[in-house]
Formats: sequence, structure tokens, C-alpha cells
Amino acid sequence: MRIDVLFADRVGIAHEILAVLAKRRLNVVAVEVDPPHIHIDAPELDVPGFGALDAALRAVLGVESVTPIDILPGTRRRLHLDALLAALPDPVLAVDRAGRIVVANAAAATVAGRSEAALSGADFGRLFGDAELSDLLVDNGFRLAAGQEVTLNGQPFLLDATPIVEDGRPAGGVVTLFAPSRLGERLNALQNFDEGGFDRILGESAPIRALKARAARVAAVDAPLLILGETGTGKELIAHACHRASPRRDKPFLALNCAAVPESLAESELFGYAPGSFTGAQRGGKPGLLELAHGGTVFLDEIGEMSPYLQAKLLRFLNDGRFRRVGGDREQTVDVRVVSATHRDLDAMVAGHSFREDLFYRLNVLSLQVPALRERGDDILLLARHFIARACAQARRPPCRLTVAASAALLANPWPGNVRQLENVIFRAVTMSDGAYLDAADLELAGARMDAETGGEPAEPSSWDEAAAAFERGLLRRLYPRYPSSRKLAARLHTSHTMIANKLRKYGIPDGS
Repeated sequence: MRIDVLFADRVGIAHEILAVLAKRRLNVVAVEVDPPHIHIDAPELDVPGFGALDAALRAVLGVESVTPIDILPGTRRRLHLDALLAALPDPVLAVDRAGRIVVANAAAATVAGRSEAALSGADFGRLFGDAELSDLLVDNGFRLAAGQEVTLNGQPFLLDATPIVEDGRPAGGVVTLFAPSRLGERLNALQNFDEGGFDRILGESAPIRALKARAARVAAVDAPLLILGETGTGKELIAHACHRASPRRDKPFLALNCAAVPESLAESELFGYAPGSFTGAQRGGKPGLLELAHGGTVFLDEIGEMSPYLQAKLLRFLNDGRFRRVGGDREQTVDVRVVSATHRDLDAMVAGHSFREDLFYRLNVLSLQVPALRERGDDILLLARHFIARACAQARRPPCRLTVAASAALLANPWPGNVRQLENVIFRAVTMSDGAYLDAADLELAGARMDAETGGEPAEPSSWDEAAAAFERGLLRRLYPRYPSSRKLAARLHTSHTMIANKLRKYGIPDGS
């Protein structure tokens, strides 16, 4: 039986309690003293004998109660810790202040090819074939630079060390080893926690419905995908949705913008680098996105900006799935799907010899063309209302609505920056206004619209009527080619057919446009 003795703490009381058990010749196999409790494991103590022992212990000055328990607290904690360590998928090692392994979980034993008991007492550094690693760990107070790379039994891992402090000084530490793909899963979770699938692509227009239908088909095919479209159309959103709809959905989705980083950095970001590759490199090297995304998807945005050297290196990887880190001599093989995107005309770049033709064909196995916002006019107001709701929430202000004039201005704008420009316009308007409605003037689009119509500086209207007429004429000229009848145009602008017919005659549209 195991018992919990609750007592009022005083010098010598634990000794007196144990003396009572010794007097009764009860074998005690474990004792845990945690004032005001002393927990005792006496296997020979049974229920009939407990009553007499209870009375004897209560006779000790300061003993308040004696209660049977099922398991000692220390044993419970140890069992829970063992179960926790066994459940962890990543190798975990507890190391003492001398750099010796104290505890190893099952994952560490499996990777090391030894039993957990055999790892106990082993030198930490020698386990990794690097005798200096133990000294480095100890000398740095069991804190190593994030991403320190080590090799265990031929497999690369990224090391993370957490110190255990006693009396203000390190008493050891807990070391966790992350395979590059596991770290990639963490990065994916951090970077894409709010990304969704095709449901996040807003729009009900015919071009968007067609895009979603085609994207759903190509998402299921495990082959390179090239996404084409103007700047700001949401190509990365499409790429992420395709990943979420693919068999690789549970693996990382990691992205590299080829236009945002110089060639040397882009190479190391994509392919990683070996130890000592260049001044300032991490001691153990660093895995690139291809290793981190193993099993998942790598998205290469603005692929048209990639240098010829990197084009050649990427082509080789696409051919056989093999690559070398920067400065390395060991070939590695990973399984990733490459999805790329660009706003550039790659056909023209191939013809001009600024983009490799063979790489273009390897990337363009499957393709998607994302429509410009001006080609999906039915979605403009839907998107605008969505952005208004989000901007109002961010600005912590009551929701607001578009006036008829503001809606007309949004529909008339050519949107060269596409959805991204629309989002920015709405955010600025919501931030800078306080009213319950957003009017056309709040959108700050008039100057840009008149610029596009006149080819120069906006003309100064002589009167309100002249300004209103210019706006109406510009709006009808822009919308009529897409809605080439007074009835279609009236339905699009949610107004009467008669009014639109009169306005078209007034401004000579279409014949006089």
C-alpha cells in the first residue's frame, strides 16, 4: 500500500514517521518527502494493517492525516514524462552540465540506432561525430544559434537547445533535433496559418468560375504548374489553393520571391548551403526551401526574374530531383512540387533569349491564366465590400457602405494594379474617412481616371454639371464594350433601361465614342 502522510513541518518529524513503520517491520521501498507531505510505498501494508498504522502515525506530534494513495507523485510524474517523450516524433535528449546524455526518447534512439539505455551516459558531441560539439553546447550555456545543423547516423538535423538552470547557472539542457522537413512544417504553419483553399478566392464572375474549375483539375495532378497573370491578381493565393487541393496538402508550402532577393541569396535560400561556404555562414550549414518543403510544394514567384545561372540549376533539379547545396559536394534528392508564377511574357523572353526555353517547357507542364480585375467586372463590388469589412475591423470602426457614385467610380476604374490596388484603395479610404458611407471622392480615383482619358493632366471642369457629364461619359465608354446594349448596361449598373438609353444617345455611344 502507498500512503500520504500530511504533517506540520518540524525538525525530525520525517525520521519519527519512518521509525513507526520500522518498528512494525514494514518494508519501505520508496519515500518522497515534499513538506507538508511524506509519501511512502510499503508493499507489505494491507487494509487490515492500515487501521493500526494510522493510529500509530497520528500519535506522532504534528501528523494531521494518513491517506491511502494509488501511486507516488514522483512516480506519476516520471511515467507521464516517459509517455510524453515516447509520443514526441522528434528526437529529444536531456544533457547534463558536463555534456553527457542523461535521457533520450524513443525517436532519438531509433535515429541513433541504439537503445535508450545505451544512449544514457554517452558524450553528446561524440554521438554526432563532433567531439567539439559538447564543449560548444556547454560553453554557450546550452544555447546554440537557431538552425545549428548536425548529422546523426547520416541524417541531417537542425538542433535546438533549451537550458536547465539551477541556482542561476546552467545545470544542463534539453536538446531537440528537427529534420528539415519537420522544420518546414513549422514554417508552413507560421506563414500560412490564415491561408485557405479555393473558398478564399472571392468572385462569381464567369472568368473566376472558369479559373477555379481549371485550377481544381490541375491541383490534383502532381506536375509542375505555371501561373500567369498581371501584378496584383492573386497568383500566390491561387498557388496556395492548388496546394491545399493537392495530395500534398498536409506537407509544407514554402515560397520564394525571385525578384525580391539577389542571386546569391536566392540560391542559398532555395538550395541551402554547406558548412563554411562563405564568411558569416552558420557553423553547420543551412537547409534550403527544397529540403524544408520535402513532400510538399515550393512556390517560385516572379520566376521571370530568375538569373540565367539559377535557371540552369533549377532545370537540373526539375529533371531528376537532385541538387547540391551551395559550396557542398554531396548530392541530395527531395520530393517537391514546383509551382511558379510570373507577370512577364515568358514566350517573348524565350524568343529574346533571356529565359531558357528548356526550363520554360519544364515549368509549363500545367498552366493557369489568372484574369485581370478589369476582365471580371462583376466581382469588383463584391471584392470592395469584402475589403471594406476587413478594413473597418482593422481600423476598429463601425462598418461603412459605398454610395452609388463610389460604386460607379470603382466599376469605371481600369485597375492596372488589379485586386491588390483595389484593396489598397479601399483600405486608404476607410482609414481616412469617418462617415457611414464612402463616396467617390473618398476613393481618390478621379485624378487617375481623368488622366487615363485625356492622356495628360486632368482637365479642370468649369462647372459641376460638366464634371458630372465627364464622369458619366467615361463610365459608359468603359462599360459599353463589355455590356453592349442598353438593357445589359442598365442591369449592370442597377438602374433603369430608359435612363441608360437616354445617356447613350446623349453621349453618342457607341457610334460617337
